[in-house]
Amino acid sequence: MTKESPINQSLLVVDNLHIAVEGKEILKGLNLTVKAGEVHVLMGPNGSGKSTLSFCLMGHPKYQVTAGRVLYKGEDLLSLAPNERAKRGVFLAFQYPTAIPGVTIANFLRAALRGVRGADVPVKEFRQVVKTQLKSLGIPDAFMNRYVNDGFSGGEKKRIEILQMAVLNPSLAVLDETDSGLDIDALKTVAEGINAQRAPERGILLITHYQRMLNYIKPDVVHVMVDGRIVRSGGPELALALEAKGYEGFRPTEPGHLPEAGGRGSAVAVGEGRGNSVRSSS
Repeated sequence: MTKESPINQSLLVVDNLHIAVEGKEILKGLNLTVKAGEVHVLMGPNGSGKSTLSFCLMGHPKYQVTAGRVLYKGEDLLSLAPNERAKRGVFLAFQYPTAIPGVTIANFLRAALRGVRGADVPVKEFRQVVKTQLKSLGIPDAFMNRYVNDGFSGGEKKRIEILQMAVLNPSLAVLDETDSGLDIDALKTVAEGINAQRAPERGILLITHYQRMLNYIKPDVVHVMVDGRIVRSGGPELALALEAKGYEGFRPTEPGHLPEAGGRGSAVAVGEGRGNSVRSSS
């Protein structure tokens, strides 16, 4: 048997995932596979469960997995603590980044990089890595001495999130509504930063409400998520159809029935290995 090339490896397999928050079921059997080298876009209305998925992937304790499994590079992701997930190369860019007064971006990034690597980072190497990424994102060097997100505009916060991604160099990057709150210039800059981070060994899951981000980022697969499940998967043209029809055109007409799939892939095809799903109470 020939060894699968990195670009064809499944980084992330979400299999029949059910998640509840304070006793209310949010995800209701979600299936998703992201391979190395791919950019997947997850679109859906408010309350559909997009952010719930992102927080679950990083191990937020508020989100209880009631059924299903999540594999990352073949390993049970749900059994790992959040810091272990980060060490293995999972990264989450927040929709609403938190301000940390008193902590400079330079100190924050170096501490994060040290935590992910499990070893100290030489100052010279750190400065070299950061300087390169600052330039590519159009962030002034002086920002490194500012406190994390303290007094930042929406665009500045999102660029700092992409800067973290660039410095930490994850294998799987989950970007939760990175385009929210951005004007057109900031949107272009952030999109360019994301495009610069595309790599054969990296998978990106981009969560968004709107098609506008896709004017600058061409995804490999677009998924439409409604009521806790992916109801349609296809190519970039699916986002245009969504923009024209709205989410109502993608809602199941009957309980348990998914709209007929179109474009690349389908709601069933995306759920690789669904018949082998493992249920647990953890």
